[in-house]
Amino acid sequence: MENNKEFQENEIEMNENREAEIAENENEAAQAGTDASSKAEEHTEGNAEENAEVIDAAHLQNEVKRLQSLADDYQQRALRTQADFDNYRKRTLKEKEDFAKYASSKLITELLPIIDNFDRAIAAAGDSPEIESFAKGVSMIFRQFEGVLKAEGLEAMEAVGQPFNPEFHQAIMQVESDEHEEGIVVEEVQKGYMLKDKVLRPAMVKVSM
Repeated sequence: MENNKEFQENEIEMNENREAEIAENENEAAQAGTDASSKAEEHTEGNAEENAEVIDAAHLQNEVKRLQSLADDYQQRALRTQADFDNYRKRTLKEKEDFAKYASSKLITELLPIIDNFDRAIAAAGDSPEIESFAKGVSMIFRQFEGVLKAEGLEAMEAVGQPFNPEFHQAIMQVESDEHEEGIVVEEVQKGYMLKDKVLRPAMVKVSM
């Protein structure tokens, strides 16, 4: 009887030890699962933070590119505006210079017929000895008048003997000439004038053929 009782007690103790070991294993497994879940959560959080940093960096890079492109566009616009302003300033300055340079052209153009009449009067008076003194007086007035116009930049063209140039000459007739080759001005019907470097009135001429 004592042996059976002792056997039963040993068996109970073994069962209790086995249950305690099973419980301990279950607790260890549960703890291991908890640790694994924590590590998985930490890893997930780490990946999320890294992904967020990558996204922020890409966003900043795109924003920098956008702002750089905008700055380049503004710079190009500023350069074009500056160039347009420089061209406008130069054009305006040239127009003002031309206006000042040729401001008297209208007046001088109106005076040209007077010069023509002076020329004709002097030529006619030269054929009459009786009015020699008159011719000298008219000639002096003409030279004075011519000097005033010359001071304004007016110059008479030298046309006779020059090759015909449509920029300076207006041909009214072609004539045969033994003295000149073809295309040479042989006679000046009406004087041509330059105002500084501009043709104010072309010379009216006859040209050899």
